[in-house]
Amino acid sequence: MNGPKSIALALLFLSLVFCTQACGQSDTGASDRAGLPVVTHVIEFRTSAGNFEIELYGEDAPLAVANMIGLSDSGFFDGILFHRVHPGFLIQTGDPKTKNPELRDRWGTGGMSIYNGPFPDELNPNTATAKRGYVRGTVAMSNNGPNTNMSQFFILLTDVPGMEYRYTIFGKVGEGMNVVDSIAARPLIDIDKYGGIPKEDVRILSTDWKEVGGKEERKESDESLPPEQAQDSE
Repeated sequence: MNGPKSIALALLFLSLVFCTQACGQSDTGASDRAGLPVVTHVIEFRTSAGNFEIELYGEDAPLAVANMIGLSDSGFFDGILFHRVHPGFLIQTGDPKTKNPELRDRWGTGGMSIYNGPFPDELNPNTATAKRGYVRGTVAMSNNGPNTNMSQFFILLTDVPGMEYRYTIFGKVGEGMNVVDSIAARPLIDIDKYGGIPKEDVRILSTDWKEVGGKEERKESDESLPPEQAQDSE
């Protein structure tokens, strides 16, 4: 992905979000009347195990959502594996190193972002996502410490009320949670205290996103990404 162009798109996205908040309006059509996060976009993940959709919270986590959309535009996720399953807890993906079986011993340490490096956490305790917490279906950034977000993310399989608030929540599975559960139920190998790797590869085939409540946009791009940058997973 072209770095300056990607950052410019991200800045445009952020300016639209902040303008919406300042004007007291939302183009998403999803109000926050019940204290729920506002869904600004929906991204579909087509995988070898089936498809699921993630509702994205562009107001609560604009950096993470812009990153997800930008990476999707580039085709970054295509071919990436779900490299970690912790039964009863989470599944994790987003590491480009999983495209290469020769790097198997380094799976979980790779990452990219549209910002050409790690980007900051978005952990405002006053947001709707923070107040709801880490519930089943939550999609959050994986990291290797504060402000080390890149492209890896996880999906929670159950409510985790005692989970420390240090992972940016940027979405929640809206449709296809049964597919997520089926990935989590697969036989695992290389099991340790953090989970294991699915014995049979579960691969992301493609992604596609749309804006909620506005003109639908589906993006495809063959832009190249900058050199891979390391990111350790939890």
